[in-house]
Amino acid sequence: MSVAADSAVLTFRAAGDADVPAIVALVESAYRGDVSKKGWTTEADMLEGQRTDPDGVADLIARAYSRIVLAERAGELVCCCHVEKQGDAGYFGMFAVSPTLQGGGVGKAVLAQAERVARDEWGCARMEMTVITIRDSLIAWYERRGYVRTGVKKPFPYGDERFGIPKRDDLEFEILSKDLR
Repeated sequence: MSVAADSAVLTFRAAGDADVPAIVALVESAYRGDVSKKGWTTEADMLEGQRTDPDGVADLIARAYSRIVLAERAGELVCCCHVEKQGDAGYFGMFAVSPTLQGGGVGKAVLAQAERVARDEWGCARMEMTVITIRDSLIAWYERRGYVRTGVKKPFPYGDERFGIPKRDDLEFEILSKDLR
């Protein structure tokens, strides 16, 4: 499937095992280290260490009713996300846009594609995600796209370096939800 975003055509496809290194590199560049600071989604001020790893990405690709959606422009990976059917909801996560392309419509197009997969292919009634509660601008971005804060909080996995090394002691997640019907 193709969509125009930022005046260039995006093509979507499901990730395969050969895509794992590129996905890990994209996710790390969007959230960690100095390169992530070129975009607005960086978590570098609150977390260091890894955001994901090859084993974790490969596991998501291998699961039933789980897909890593890749968005490419002229054959170059520019965005990815993970969408998974969990009961009657789709779960949205591991959303990463190349830092130099953030704010240009790519993310909005990929989010819409993930919602389409959950609704049209898997029959999900809603999409859910977890967002770190102190990420006000990110939460506002999702709210502009129809997501609502549920008030349901989940603890941050302190001590599990697979999710990063916190620089703060006040991190927690909140579930955001959107009706897809």
